Amino acid sequence: MRKLISTGSPFEKTAGYSRAVVQGDWCFVSGTTGYDYATMTMPDSVEDQTRNCLATIAKALEEGGFALADVVRAHYYITDQSFADIVFPILGEAFGEIRPAATMIVCQLNKPEMKIEIEVTALKRG
Repeated sequence: MRKLISTGSPFEKTAGYSRAVVQGDWCFVSGTTGYDYATMTMPDSVEDQTRNCLATIAKALEEGGFALADVVRAHYYITDQSFADIVFPILGEAFGEIRPAATMIVCQLNKPEMKIEIEVTALKRG
């Protein structure tokens, strides 16, 4: 059974994607930036953006019947190499015990205010 999960963001409809897709025991969470979707604002700091990414991801996972502890793969995209040491402790708070397979890439993102984007894949624990 396939379930589509939305944050209600206008980006989802415009770009034609879901925040997450649940397929069986898997949940695939789209790349998630640091927007506060309640106010549709983007904080300035990479720390606040990272926390917003993780909160949005956790909410999408929960809506799909998953938890952060189910995450088996994470991709982190940052726009400046110097952000790595800044976000590592925040990511460690969220994933330190879970320890998913992970990759961090330095790249440009879609909007100049975006400093980090995170996507995850989760598998329901048996």
